[in-house]
Amino acid sequence: MFNKDRFLEFALSKFAIFGSKRFTLDDLAQELGISKKTIYENFKGKEEIIQESLAALMNKLRSEINDCVEKEKSDPIRAVIGIYRIGLDTFKSFSPNFLRSLKKYYPNVYRVFNDFREKEVSVLVKDLLLSGQEKGQIRKDVNIDLTYELYYNRMEYIVHAENKNFYEKFTPEELLNHIIINNLRGISTKSYLDQNDSAFQL
Repeated sequence: MFNKDRFLEFALSKFAIFGSKRFTLDDLAQELGISKKTIYENFKGKEEIIQESLAALMNKLRSEINDCVEKEKSDPIRAVIGIYRIGLDTFKSFSPNFLRSLKKYYPNVYRVFNDFREKEVSVLVKDLLLSGQEKGQIRKDVNIDLTYELYYNRMEYIVHAENKNFYEKFTPEELLNHIIINNLRGISTKSYLDQNDSAFQL
């Protein structure tokens, strides 16, 4: 019996490695040991497969991020670290070519995925940083807008960097530590650091 959820998960894993254009439906059918007819009985075409596989990924990420924020609702700094840990662990399986090919060949799908990253996840991170400042965890002299922009642009560079895959040289933990944790430690108040040093331990 055709398992749609498993099919979408497998399809995304291949598109993420080889690119949404390069990995064909023939490749997908061959690797799964099914016919292209079976694929077309369940999907209109490749774009719908990419769209639904990314929608499933976004739902999974939403659930993980919401669980993380709920777990750390009294500590926005820990929540921010948790969100970036989820993101870095997710994107380690994405080749830099994946999002570039998605943007070029499937712009509508790319727009939805990019909106999720920019209008949901990034806005949530900014709100958490503001909450951390209000709670006295982040210093009052810290410009939250600038901090948020720096985090966002660093992550964008890692995800979109041409001819460079950061995950080939560094682990997600190293990237998290150098991009996010060290900076958060530097902008935290002394009182927060004295009581929550464990927040910055990987």
